[in-house]
Amino acid sequence: MGGMSGKRGNGEGSIYPYKNGCAAYVWVTKPDGKRARKYVYGKTRDEVHDKWIKLHTEAKKGPVATAHRTLSAFLAYWLDSIVKPHLAPLSYVSYEGYVRLYIAPHLGTKRLDKLTVRDVREWLTKLAGICQCCAQGKDSTRARQRCCAVGECCEAYPSRRVIQGARDALRAALTHAVTEEEIGKNVASLVKVPKPRRRRIKPWSVAEAGRFLADGAARDDHLLAAWVLVLCLGLRRGEVLGLTWKSVDFDTGELYVDHQIQRAGRQLLHRETKTEESDDFLPLPALCLKALRMRRAQQQGDRKAVGDLWQDRHDLIFTTKYGTPIEPGNLTRMFALRARRAGLRVIPLRNTRHTCSSLLVALKVHPKVAQRILRHSQIAMTMEVYAEASEEEVRKAIGKLSDAMGGATG
Repeated sequence: MGGMSGKRGNGEGSIYPYKNGCAAYVWVTKPDGKRARKYVYGKTRDEVHDKWIKLHTEAKKGPVATAHRTLSAFLAYWLDSIVKPHLAPLSYVSYEGYVRLYIAPHLGTKRLDKLTVRDVREWLTKLAGICQCCAQGKDSTRARQRCCAVGECCEAYPSRRVIQGARDALRAALTHAVTEEEIGKNVASLVKVPKPRRRRIKPWSVAEAGRFLADGAARDDHLLAAWVLVLCLGLRRGEVLGLTWKSVDFDTGELYVDHQIQRAGRQLLHRETKTEESDDFLPLPALCLKALRMRRAQQQGDRKAVGDLWQDRHDLIFTTKYGTPIEPGNLTRMFALRARRAGLRVIPLRNTRHTCSSLLVALKVHPKVAQRILRHSQIAMTMEVYAEASEEEVRKAIGKLSDAMGGATG
């Protein structure tokens, strides 16, 4: 018996045959303070003995749960004790939503240790056919009910992306249950889900981007510098909104990207960017510098106009006219609005990254500088982009933009 036979203390029970193997128990104190037996099982005496020793050590340290938890109880513990303190606020908001809306209502009552691959597969199949407007009672809270609440189901089924997200959230929780040795294997990682289909959207050409910026410059758009940074540097929405005046060095012509604005549930957060690589000094082409100088003048004007009502805690470059941060969702909406106003195809804000490379060529930004902006590891990649851009229409578009901004581009 692994060198631990000897006499046992009182109340320790002994290893006895059970089903196709062995079992033993230890008296433990439960979380509610009551005493109870907790059993361990295994194929061989040695295996049970090892588990028994382990359980003993655990029982000495503090209370031990004897009943296996339901999935709901485990998920609540996981969200509160693991996700909330250790992960980004946005991850918590996302996981909590998946658990509340998609996982707990269907699988919550199942015992954590009894959840099977089949349960998970059946849940995902079922989920794909459940109208979320009905399930979440969205229509019943509307002032004018128009579909599910009046018995006309609008069939708002979860998208592939939502189903994948729900599976991923369950998988993340079960990974933790495996780490804590509450279960032996992660059943959610064994279920395949169809990948969400990606819509192919043709990015703007340089001519279109040029028209968009020229239109913004002509209208003295307060967000012109934001669009210039998105289109020239390929910055993400949150990164642009998180920029502070400290991020810009007008003397060296560089921009330091290290913060982002994110919406997490009910709060707007000004957080550091995720990784070290994204904290980078990016060289600023002349067009970007000019746009930022114009923005500085505009902001000073705004500040004077509202006087004591100005409230800017972070020294942000892009703010509302009262100095408060701009909602990421609003930036996306404003982008679409301005594209329509300039008579252009509306594309998602994040689809501008490809345009960025051709625009740098058109602005005659040096390939070495472009390589850093595009985060290309090899200059060959950059040169390939440089070979692609077509001359004539590009020159026209940039000429227009240059006129609208008072002659400084490139």
